[in-house]
Amino acid sequence: MKLGLINSAWVQAGQPTSFGLRKTKEIGFDTVDIFVDPLDLDVREKRLIQDTCRELDLPIVSLPCVAVGLADPSESVRAFHRRRVRAYLDLAYLYGATNVLVVIGEYIWNKEVIPPSQQWRWAVDGLRELGLVARELGLKIVVELEPFPLSLVNNIDTMVELLDDVDLDTVQANIDVSHLVLSRVKPEELRRLRGRAGHAHISDCDGNVHGDLPPGRGVVPFAPYLHEIKDLAIDGAISIELEFAPQPERIVEWVEEAYRETNRLLAAHKLRD
Repeated sequence: MKLGLINSAWVQAGQPTSFGLRKTKEIGFDTVDIFVDPLDLDVREKRLIQDTCRELDLPIVSLPCVAVGLADPSESVRAFHRRRVRAYLDLAYLYGATNVLVVIGEYIWNKEVIPPSQQWRWAVDGLRELGLVARELGLKIVVELEPFPLSLVNNIDTMVELLDDVDLDTVQANIDVSHLVLSRVKPEELRRLRGRAGHAHISDCDGNVHGDLPPGRGVVPFAPYLHEIKDLAIDGAISIELEFAPQPERIVEWVEEAYRETNRLLAAHKLRD
């Protein structure tokens, strides 16, 4: 696998796009995931990302997309979010990426008022429609497992159920190591995703609260999860995800630490190409 970084680490610290991309390459990453919204992206910024990554030989692998509206009760909202994810797919195609990562969100109103099965069906139908678009573009949609009680997909059972219901090879799972720990997913459960995982995220956490810390700053037991990820033989990248740095002015050191510790873990498991 390639080792990547989600560029939101730099964005959250207030650093310009070009600075973040150049530092990503300088630190040693193989790839980058671009966290932008194509509906907000200025055409000059869109071109800047493309040109800078080409200049640096820094391939763009994934575009993360938070699309909780795919399961909204209002059809007009669901339709908007389908169009919005299509815009992500178009941008991923333009950038030569391999996937769009989709966060489909949570059940609303504590699973009351609207039958949970109906909200699930809206998410499945939306992902199936988008998965067919992805197929036309030679892309994949990878679905994030979120470690929250009301998330539509928050464990391996619900991930497998979703993939079964969508029933398209272009809609697969994203594996996020810290999310698995927070959801109390055992490493061996990942075997159920063999042939159905297209991307991965790695970060640390305190075991209780979502944190996205550099590996080594939390309690995640990486070894058994990385062993199972290796056996899945994912043809893609594992990308470091970092939340807001506690000292934004030291963001370079924060990212360097994450790179150093993650590279050490991947080397120990012979996971990095």
